[in-house]
Amino acid sequence: MELLDIVKSKAPGKKFTAHFRLRTGKPHTIHFGAAGMDDYTKTHDKEQRDRYRTRHAKDLETAAAKSGVSAGALSYWILWGDSTDIKKNIAAYVKRFDL
Repeated sequence: MELLDIVKSKAPGKKFTAHFRLRTGKPHTIHFGAAGMDDYTKTHDKEQRDRYRTRHAKDLETAAAKSGVSAGALSYWILWGDSTDIKKNIAAYVKRFDL
């Protein structure tokens, strides 16, 4: 699987859209992040990030999330990642999941 890009979402109520290419060559799209809600890239609040990660750790237990290809995984690693810089979080996500 390959991550092609992450762009602002056109889906109502979502922040971003991730476009992937599956190993079969077919496209795969995931909308993630709730529009209008805070995330670590906006607030820079580590305590808030830690609370989010504790609350959403269960979202990483599905097969899709373990491969990084779920809305929960995208939000967890990109919007609530280790950095407040979304570009750094995307690079870390790509590296973590070898995309």
